Amino acid sequence: MSFWAKLADIEETFNDIEEQLGDPEIYQDQQKYGELAKKHSDLAQIVGKFREYKQVCADLDSNSELVKDPDAEIQELARLELEDLEQQKADLEEELKALLTPEDPLDKKAVILEIRAGTGGEEAALFAADLLRMYSRYAENNGWRVELLHSNQTGSGGFKEVIASISGGRVYSRLKYESGVHRVQRVPSTESQGRVHTSAVTVAILPEADEVDLKLDPHDLRIDVFRSSGPGGQSVNTTDSAVRITHEPTGLVITCQDEKSQLKNKAKAMKVLRSRLLQLKQDEAKQEMDQTRRAQVGSGDRSERIRTYNFPQSRITDHRINLTSHNLEGVMAGGLDEIITSLHQFFQTRAMQEQ
Repeated sequence: MSFWAKLADIEETFNDIEEQLGDPEIYQDQQKYGELAKKHSDLAQIVGKFREYKQVCADLDSNSELVKDPDAEIQELARLELEDLEQQKADLEEELKALLTPEDPLDKKAVILEIRAGTGGEEAALFAADLLRMYSRYAENNGWRVELLHSNQTGSGGFKEVIASISGGRVYSRLKYESGVHRVQRVPSTESQGRVHTSAVTVAILPEADEVDLKLDPHDLRIDVFRSSGPGGQSVNTTDSAVRITHEPTGLVITCQDEKSQLKNKAKAMKVLRSRLLQLKQDEAKQEMDQTRRAQVGSGDRSERIRTYNFPQSRITDHRINLTSHNLEGVMAGGLDEIITSLHQFFQTRAMQEQ
């Protein structure tokens, strides 16, 4: 069924419910009346927008005729109104697509952000730190809260691995398409010949799992404590504050040592573990539903190269949607809105086509 056929079918269902609600016999059955009233309320917004869209289309047809009027003044007024109506039509189409696309139940969740240095050695670790700053500034722009959960820092200030939680309004809905391999092309500070090096960093965006999302059997967990390594002060290095949790059924191992408190490290490690297990569960369900999806553009697979950051040319390219911007400096300062909005529109359109 086409997009417009679906909308016509929804409007027909809405009209039928409206007719039933006016039936005195239905009103006598309060349970059935309540069920119909709820369905009527659920469909009211999309039907209202569809009717608004049809009216705009009718107005466009009328104005198209007025453009041919022999009166030059009427022609000019009709042309101006046509431009406004065309914009209204385009806006309403986008709104209708959004209303007809089922919302991801995870969209309102906070996320666990995991960044890991890949190929490129120290340069990859430095870029991992740059990406952490980029996402932190984007979070700040949106009024979100960032909390560092675990990090493995290098001597030059980069990260072999860094994990953070980002909480706020609809964080997962905005960041869920950031998972994948982020490639950087630039001249490292240690490069004396001025040659451009290519490095890679892996980003994973996991919806933060609550206890209600995922029940963990304590018997499946092995919890070890040990002394932290690396920078952190005397008390960090002389007490068994670091925590390692192993989920034995899957073999997942989560380590947290950033806090001086063993209890806080355990709580952070459990937060990451739940989110990774939820992601595993989702990946399995997704694979069962469509075995070929991983091979398609924009599958969301974290092994997929999704974006290239070219510093010499100040160019950033998202390969899934063929979007290129020359505002690399602005993006690295947290200005991700253009890219994220374009990704949302692309995946929303594709979701509509797959329905």
